[in-house]
Amino acid sequence: MDLFIVITLALLAVMGIIVGVSNDAVNFLNSAFGSKVAKKNVILAVAGLGVMVGVMTSSGMMDVARSGVFYPDKFSYQEIMILFLGMMLSNIILLDIYNSLGLPTSTTVSLVFGLLGSALALALYNVWSGDTTYGIGEYINSGNALAMVSGILLSVLLAFISGHLLMYISRVIFSFRYSKLFSRFGALWCGITLAGIIFFAVFKGLKGTGLIPAELTAYVNENTALSLLILWAGSSLFLWILQLCKINILRVSILAGTFSLALAFAGNDLVNFIGVPYAGYDSYMLAQQSDVPIESMAALSNPTKANFFIMCAAGLVMVITLFTSKKAMRVIETERKLSSQSEEAPLNSDATVAARGIVRGARALSEAINSIVPKRFTAWIDSRFEQLSEEERGDVNYDLIRATVNLTAAAILISIGTQLKLPLSTTYVVFMVSMGTSLADRAWGRESAVYRITGVTTVIMGWFVTAVGGFIIALVVTLILAFGGKIAIIVVTLICVGLIIKSNIQGDKKTKEVEESAVAKIGDTLKQSPEEALIAYTEDVCASMEKVTMIYDRTIVAVFKENRKVLKDMVREAEEFYHSTRQQKYEIMPLLRTLEDSDVSTGHYYVQVVDYISETSKALLHITRPCYKHVDNNHTGLTKEQVYDLKRINDHVEEIFGEINTMLRTRSFDSMEVVLTKRDEMFDLIDEVMQNQLRRLRDTGGSSSANMLFFNILTETKTMILHSRNIMKSLEHFVDETK
Repeated sequence: MDLFIVITLALLAVMGIIVGVSNDAVNFLNSAFGSKVAKKNVILAVAGLGVMVGVMTSSGMMDVARSGVFYPDKFSYQEIMILFLGMMLSNIILLDIYNSLGLPTSTTVSLVFGLLGSALALALYNVWSGDTTYGIGEYINSGNALAMVSGILLSVLLAFISGHLLMYISRVIFSFRYSKLFSRFGALWCGITLAGIIFFAVFKGLKGTGLIPAELTAYVNENTALSLLILWAGSSLFLWILQLCKINILRVSILAGTFSLALAFAGNDLVNFIGVPYAGYDSYMLAQQSDVPIESMAALSNPTKANFFIMCAAGLVMVITLFTSKKAMRVIETERKLSSQSEEAPLNSDATVAARGIVRGARALSEAINSIVPKRFTAWIDSRFEQLSEEERGDVNYDLIRATVNLTAAAILISIGTQLKLPLSTTYVVFMVSMGTSLADRAWGRESAVYRITGVTTVIMGWFVTAVGGFIIALVVTLILAFGGKIAIIVVTLICVGLIIKSNIQGDKKTKEVEESAVAKIGDTLKQSPEEALIAYTEDVCASMEKVTMIYDRTIVAVFKENRKVLKDMVREAEEFYHSTRQQKYEIMPLLRTLEDSDVSTGHYYVQVVDYISETSKALLHITRPCYKHVDNNHTGLTKEQVYDLKRINDHVEEIFGEINTMLRTRSFDSMEVVLTKRDEMFDLIDEVMQNQLRRLRDTGGSSSANMLFFNILTETKTMILHSRNIMKSLEHFVDETK
């Protein structure tokens, strides 16, 4: 059984690296990709080299998994193996649950709180089993655990503040049109960045690895101020020479920052992926060397002596994942959009009340400050933050100045954490630095501020959700393993393997769906030839109308049968459809700015169709939600007369949508008059049905909730049909214009 646990831990370590790098690659690739500093493979190669160097610096961090949050001398060998296995299995369950719910996760937070939960579970098990050698609190290294948790929280705050201040100062100095001034003083500014990266990532991060001579490290530590000054002078001179050779030193700085941030990431986060399995392997080897059962794993308190080959193997898996993970590229794209300089940055989340309040408060504070500060000074500051036009900015999310600040601030903070053996959440550090720099760059305009703040608060809340969820799941899973013995170990392991397989299958399916929908986006068709645009355009509208038809029909039938499960599924699909159409509305303005003069004649039809589809999806959502709520709350069902009337309405809707879908598939609008006639007939039917219902209300009354639902369905159905007809009219004009 011990060998089975070790093999299971090894497999989970490999899976943890693959999943972790896919989630966390955004941490050190986002700035380089966002500023398009080099080709994709060049950026990945630089980051991969940083990862390979970084894994050699992570030996000290392995102690966090071995003795960071609990006292190993209080546990026997058998108990410590259950603790490690319980923590790793709970991480799999946690990841599966959070992926299903779409919640953010942090590998660092899940490691710390997962170990806390597992250690507490075994402490409880020992006390419940009658072992009174130690009290429950004596098993947990509460002081160290509190220091790590505080360090994670503090790092998030420092990341946002440092990113904001550094970016603000840098932008005031150089502005967005920095070419002329940068040619004079750019080497000195980039020299500060490069000196900080070398000092913290190399002399601090690589200290004790043997890669840097001990005498040189000792001298730097003893003469910190002088060392920083020498590094700054040397870096500035080197960059000035490169600048004379017509080399863009900002690109050099960003690639150097990418290397150092990847190094810092690997050094700080590798423990999250293999720390626990590595500790389990060391425990197994200690047990094999002992002739008697080990009652105290005090040896785990000794500093880790990392195995060179295991570290290299882990680094290779990380690099391979870096080059092959499609998920990593999607995560990078998401964060790039959230920190984009574009005012119309696409954001899917709805604004929260807190975000609206923060924006109103910030506006009031800004107005108060502007009333005090001299107007001439305010005007000068505003001139430093004058945004570039779309043509000047090009196809990048932000410029090289901001990318450099992002990398410098994040790399230094993470390197300091690694030196102090604090397992920082690199995801949150890099994310908050990025948010701080985007705020300083005035990317948070009135059009997008509430959505950006909502995104930031959602990520921060994810930290607390991850902490609580990881702790509880680890506690429960470890208790099951402790009480259930070998049978529980095998069963829970098989369940987790099943969850991994299921998650990968569903993840591939979702990836395929996302890729297919991205290819079919209406906006892309405007950049194609007229014939290709016509085909893609109508196919996308046809797919949307067929989805509306399916959701509406299944919702109405489910209301008749009071089928809660089907209604719940329809609400989910209607919400996804609504958010996808709403997202297209956000993308209209940036797209229209790129249109050629020849495309303007068709572009406004694109705007109309997107708007009408969005309104149709909203009406559909206003039908599905009340229907589900009515059935879910166990309200009185619809009467026979109401069911009969809605069946008649549904039949007419099916006929109209059938004609519309036929015209879309054939791209022939000869039946438009037929649709208009059927639409008028259905409107007459709705008026008749409403009058019948009003008579029934006068005569028999009935359930108020059922009557309100009935009228709501009729009203929203009428709205939906109106917008559907408008979609067809605009599409007909588009086809005529294209031909």
